[in-house]
Amino acid sequence: MAEIGKIEGTNVLITGGASGLGAAYVEAFLKFGAENIAILDVAEKVGKEFTEKLNKTYKNKVIFIKCDVSKEEEIENSFKEVLTAFKRIDVIINNAGIMDDSPKVWRIASDVNWQGLVSFSLKGISHMRKDKGGSGGTIVNISSGAAFPKSDVIPIYAGSKAAVLHFGRSLSSPEFYDNTGVRVLTICFWATATALLDDLEAKFIDQKPSKLLMESLPLTPQSIASAVEAFMKMFREGGPGSVWLSTNGKPGLDITSELDAAYEPLIKLTYDK
Repeated sequence: MAEIGKIEGTNVLITGGASGLGAAYVEAFLKFGAENIAILDVAEKVGKEFTEKLNKTYKNKVIFIKCDVSKEEEIENSFKEVLTAFKRIDVIINNAGIMDDSPKVWRIASDVNWQGLVSFSLKGISHMRKDKGGSGGTIVNISSGAAFPKSDVIPIYAGSKAAVLHFGRSLSSPEFYDNTGVRVLTICFWATATALLDDLEAKFIDQKPSKLLMESLPLTPQSIASAVEAFMKMFREGGPGSVWLSTNGKPGLDITSELDAAYEPLIKLTYDK
């Protein structure tokens, strides 16, 4: 099993890795010595051009596979293709995401944000788990700062990201990690300067957002560089099942204990006899 937080020599699968934050993660992992990276993305032209560019510097360490994360058959085929190419997967980064609650897009967005993420996570756990002959590994799931507040204009997106958050927390028990050797990490990004923020109002379910939500948005989104710095800190330092926050250009924050404290009264009420 690869040492926790170690990047050098790892084989990485990343969804949504052709542009934006995903592309920045790819470059960071290559810089720090990843052995191979598979970029899975629906944007075929952009992905192939990015892969070709990277391979000029990193000597054919990167492959691109066109994959629509909302479609299970493509997920299944892509996962098998990566295993055929690399033989072993050490890291999965479930980065693909769509923020769009509009009538024609919300269902596909939900499939990408939630169902696709779960599918890749389960396939990764099955492949990596030590108690079934695997070598262990790390799965990183991307949640959002939208998982915390009431988000009246993007409730579907916020709900999917809250599900991602609790999915990771539910796989945080010491027993799970001891049995499987699979470290599940979750990171929540608040407003970041990516295409996700383009044409926001067209993606809202309600064109009149609450005052509270609009006041919570920063005047200037944090930079991609700042978000990547937080991501890499989490990857290097994060304990199994930990949840991290990246917001307003601050260093990555481990918020696991804050979440545990917030849930504790509700858990006590639920189990109270």
